[in-house]
Amino acid sequence: MRHRATHPALRSSEITPEAVYVNRRAILAAAGALVPSLVGALAAETLKYRRNAALSTNEPKNSYEDITTYNNFYEFGTGKSDPAKRSAKFRPVPWTVAIAGEAEVTGTFALEDLLAPHALEERIYRLRCVEAWSMVIPWVGFPLADLIKRFKPTSRAKFVAFRTVQRPAEMPGQRYPVLDWPYVEGLRIDEAMHPLTLLTVGVYGRELPNQNGAPLRLVVPWKYGFKGIKSIVEIRFTERQPPTSWSRSAPDEYGFYANVNPEVDHPRWSQARERRIGGAFLTPPRPTLMFNGYAAQVADLYRGLDLQRNF
Repeated sequence: MRHRATHPALRSSEITPEAVYVNRRAILAAAGALVPSLVGALAAETLKYRRNAALSTNEPKNSYEDITTYNNFYEFGTGKSDPAKRSAKFRPVPWTVAIAGEAEVTGTFALEDLLAPHALEERIYRLRCVEAWSMVIPWVGFPLADLIKRFKPTSRAKFVAFRTVQRPAEMPGQRYPVLDWPYVEGLRIDEAMHPLTLLTVGVYGRELPNQNGAPLRLVVPWKYGFKGIKSIVEIRFTERQPPTSWSRSAPDEYGFYANVNPEVDHPRWSQARERRIGGAFLTPPRPTLMFNGYAAQVADLYRGLDLQRNF
């Protein structure tokens, strides 16, 4: 028997007043010409978390400026700097997330209720994008598996589907048919339950800036960055493989799995090498690692699967 739980909005005593929050974000937008340290200081509230060294890379981290000014978030524009420049009007407070589909517990939950049972942790992950660039980012979040267990998916749940908010008044990129909005993504249930898969609420110990997917995004470090859906408003358990925005838009270029694989090129460029954002301009590209360097942890998920066809 399913239990539908609809939670009330956040209590005003428990959240940053909206005027203060919006003003802080507006200040950040106006501060674009200031030094990076000041921009970083204004960007977000600090979070309480523990560091998870066991699931972190020991590679040098990118700077906060790198991470927050070079982004793919087409809801704000197709240029890498567009999200930082054009996201100040986006309001991630208050926020709710719908849990739906093949699960015993479904409903619409205030973000604070969704997060309340979960201890946050910092993990330093490599993020590899399909355009052959990469970063090393200290994310703050909690395992998606922990949330999934709370809502008790049934035996019919083979996949987890995600949907981004659609607010063209606040997200100017959604006013143009670059993609079929809203943005949607999906994982197999075993991928979603893997310990590396993270629901993320922060970066560099602070809450996510708008341009990085505030207030809630997915991080799957062995997949290309477009799998990391941002500003999530729905998590749905499904029996069938759900549609995903980029594979729906260009199925010959972007597959459902999107595992980082140097042996499978994009039709218009090689995926065999990558360049680290923030590095010296003349630094040569480095070889792309299978599963983005996480092969030891995740290769068994795809045993027997043809990764050329299931790209």
